[in-house]
Amino acid sequence: MNEKPPENHWHNRAAWDRLARMQDRLAKPARDEDFNNPLANVDAMGWLGGNVRGKRLLCLAAGGGRQGPIYAAAGAEVTVVDLSPAMLELDREVAQERQLKIRTVEASMDNLSMLDNAYFDVVIHPVSTCYVSDVRPVYQEVARIMVAGGVYVSQHKQPASLQSDIEPHQGSYRIKHGYYKKDPLPAESRPNLIREDGTLEYVHRWEELIGAMCASGFVIEALTEPMHAKQNSQTGTFGHRSTMIAPYVRMKARKMGAETSGKSKGLILG
Repeated sequence: MNEKPPENHWHNRAAWDRLARMQDRLAKPARDEDFNNPLANVDAMGWLGGNVRGKRLLCLAAGGGRQGPIYAAAGAEVTVVDLSPAMLELDREVAQERQLKIRTVEASMDNLSMLDNAYFDVVIHPVSTCYVSDVRPVYQEVARIMVAGGVYVSQHKQPASLQSDIEPHQGSYRIKHGYYKKDPLPAESRPNLIREDGTLEYVHRWEELIGAMCASGFVIEALTEPMHAKQNSQTGTFGHRSTMIAPYVRMKARKMGAETSGKSKGLILG
């Protein structure tokens, strides 16, 4: 764990503060209809068993006024961690408006030293690991703060999607960046739905996204690629690109404990 945040921390903190002030599409607070059946709106796959009431739940790198308030409305005891003060302010505003109790913590996902060991039953982690250069400390911190048998739901940008051109070339999307690239990706020249404007992003290999999770003490129980492909859509659009390159992967993992110790470490159960 880094004692002093790296430069990309401050860069991305400022970028997300700016996106929050601009009311970017990823900084839109939850709508009224999202609270009609809150858990169904954030757990369509049913990975949380249909009930989070009374669960200690961490929304990791998930500020913005959506995830935290919805899970709190579903009855969870919610903590939201984000590196952007402006994104966390959106959570506090929604919580106050709807009389929901939410704890907010400004921190980077790879340094959760202010949180207790073995405290959280559930960790919800939307797309954000692309903003850290090394995903391993993130997984290690999540494992430390979770109870044995706790559920970790995370979503990530697929390596091939980050490697590939945003703009099509003769109807296809070419690999532009190396798979083993360590430096942050260069900025894109136009607004798009693949990369967040002004942020520093990193390609993480599959051995890091999945292998490092298993090595940190998790059993992967389910994996899906959220569908964004739109057949017959215009070339160059997000829907068209997604027919060729899946943009995201979502995983459900469980922290190893007494109930999983009989299984091979890191086994994907399916």
